[in-house]
Amino acid sequence: MVSDEVRGSLADAVAEWTPPWQRPPTGGTATAEQDAETGAPEAEAVAEAEEPESDFLAALTVQAPPDTPPDTEPEAPADSSDLAEFGAPAPGASAPEAVAVAVADPDPLPAVDDLPGTLEAILMIVDEPVGEIMLAQILDRDAAEITATLERLAAEYTEQARGFDLRRQAGGWRFYTRDDYAAYVERFVLDGQQARLTKAALETLAVVAYKQPVTRARISGIRGVNCDGVIRTLLSRGLVEECGAEPDSGAHLYRTTVLFLEKLGINSINELPPLAPFLPDDLDDLTEGGVDA
Repeated sequence: MVSDEVRGSLADAVAEWTPPWQRPPTGGTATAEQDAETGAPEAEAVAEAEEPESDFLAALTVQAPPDTPPDTEPEAPADSSDLAEFGAPAPGASAPEAVAVAVADPDPLPAVDDLPGTLEAILMIVDEPVGEIMLAQILDRDAAEITATLERLAAEYTEQARGFDLRRQAGGWRFYTRDDYAAYVERFVLDGQQARLTKAALETLAVVAYKQPVTRARISGIRGVNCDGVIRTLLSRGLVEECGAEPDSGAHLYRTTVLFLEKLGINSINELPPLAPFLPDDLDDLTEGGVDA
């Protein structure tokens, strides 16, 4: 139970309590009326009590620069060493210098000193003939210089009777085995297995070579039999390939490939032998009779 004396003290304390919004402003000077009501000692006590709180709030307040948003801290200037580490231009660099730094090759290749050796190394690993222009772009040399060097290498290999030969075929340069050793290379590669084209495949391949680009219907019309299966065989062997569609009918067109030129040892289809010596003497009669040659 609370005694009457304690209850009276609590009531007096509640009656004397002043809400915060009625108290004198912080750091301000109490008026004469407030001094008369509360007394000077109490006013000084309030001032002393409010002053530490004001100093504490002032210490927490950070004055931001005029041009800086209130909640944004000014960024520290980036160190030039950090910028260089990430490939960025240093502060104050001009626009051309900045672009040069951005596009500069970190590890540029040295100039080619041994052009013949470099060409040999590249041609040793190619899968198909490589042209002079591509080699000139890779090595940053003139195409005429590349051609002259390749021709000199080919002559040296022939003079030394090497087992390999450097020839220009199918529009580019590549190493090949020399013809004198073809029988031994063939035995090593085939190992008793022969995979020759059938007569039908050779006939179809000849039609494509001389009539390209040509459709399946055109090939079948010339041969007089359906050639869909033979075309699939030649496609799988890599000797022919599709090259678009005929504008009128939309049928697929076929032509010979680079591998075909390599197998025949020629640079382009323009080097194919002419057909005239192989045509029959009565070709005009066959044409008039409805047979397409």
